[in-house]
Amino acid sequence: MKISLSWLATYLDVAPIRADLKGVLGRLTMRGLEVESIHDLSQGFDKVVIAQIETRDRHPNADRLSICKVNTGKETLQIVCGAQNMKAGDKVALSQIGAHLPNGLKIEKGKIRDVESFGMLCSEVELGIADKSEGILILPKDAPVGQPLAPFIGRDDIVFELNVTPNRGDALSHLGVARELASILGQKLKAPEAKLNEAGGSSADKIKVTLHNPSDAPDLCLQYHGRYIEGVKIKASPEWLQKRLLSIGLRPINNVVDVTNFVLMEYGQPLHAFDYAQVKGGQIHVRRAKKGEKLPLLDGTEVTLDEQDLVIADGERPVALAGVMGGGNSEVTDKTANILLEAAQFDAASVRKTSRRHQKKSDSSHRFERQVDARAVRAAMDRAAALIVETGGGKAYKGAVSQYSPLGKTLATGEARAIDM
Repeated sequence: MKISLSWLATYLDVAPIRADLKGVLGRLTMRGLEVESIHDLSQGFDKVVIAQIETRDRHPNADRLSICKVNTGKETLQIVCGAQNMKAGDKVALSQIGAHLPNGLKIEKGKIRDVESFGMLCSEVELGIADKSEGILILPKDAPVGQPLAPFIGRDDIVFELNVTPNRGDALSHLGVARELASILGQKLKAPEAKLNEAGGSSADKIKVTLHNPSDAPDLCLQYHGRYIEGVKIKASPEWLQKRLLSIGLRPINNVVDVTNFVLMEYGQPLHAFDYAQVKGGQIHVRRAKKGEKLPLLDGTEVTLDEQDLVIADGERPVALAGVMGGGNSEVTDKTANILLEAAQFDAASVRKTSRRHQKKSDSSHRFERQVDARAVRAAMDRAAALIVETGGGKAYKGAVSQYSPLGKTLATGEARAIDM
């Protein structure tokens, strides 16, 4: 689990941690949360700036190379580039002469196929922020030309990596780690605020949720919550949200997906956003799969389901593999306007078996297998709903449609009180 120090600063005072980083993190290790590594993300970014491609022309001596004129805010440089995914007008990451990138590459003035090049346009791999990339990093349109890249993408940060044992699922989130650090430092945790303004009708008018639990396994889904959000605009996330995800190695996709990933890493609670138009009849049936049913997944593959698998189905077909991965037949796209937001608690053993059976691992399955906090499921959904409206407009309908198994009801609303911030 990667933990961002600047992210933690939203929940507690991190000044004592910065003053004695190794000492405080050593105490965290002594409490069972082993700190495996500490990374200063700004290393290697000294001479990397945000630039804009003014022109892109074909290299006269190489079909696969381009000659780009790139504006740095101070001057226009000629860069020879082999990537194919950029065009004039794009904002990009430019490593200037003298830069020493995180991957060890030193940038020098060069000549490529008889054409001079005065820097390099960088990919996520070369910048050390991803394991693979399809070309150079294309930045949002509002990226400020001439400014250092590191603060813009959240690399002016300290990130430490934890080895979280299976019995410490509570530490698979920034809030969980912040809670542990607050205890060490004698501080009070600052709770994130949902600030959810409900409007429109009731979610119950749009969504019907049914739990189908066989008598031999009544608690494969302990609780399920669905909320309807109308009129959302799908677009790039605001800078602050992109920074948070980039700091821990997650690539921003769009505001809705980014919000669910952010809350996943904040609360440790997996969430899923369905395109409501693709959920037939607004119906959600949490049930065992029928043998031989097919389900296309978000990773582009298709699985053949087993009767032991738990699925989320609509009025006609499965739309998600419960606790593991969403379906490609109901995913949020640029055309999505209305959203069915899901938050649930699934049986850990069931998710683990399904994940292994289909050889599908995800950040969600990793957390469900280690159990999520039953008291925080609804709170995480409301936090996500507020952020979706904040970043994409629209309106969150009143309330949520909720169903519980008997055990789930006890865990979520019984003697255990609400999450203590």
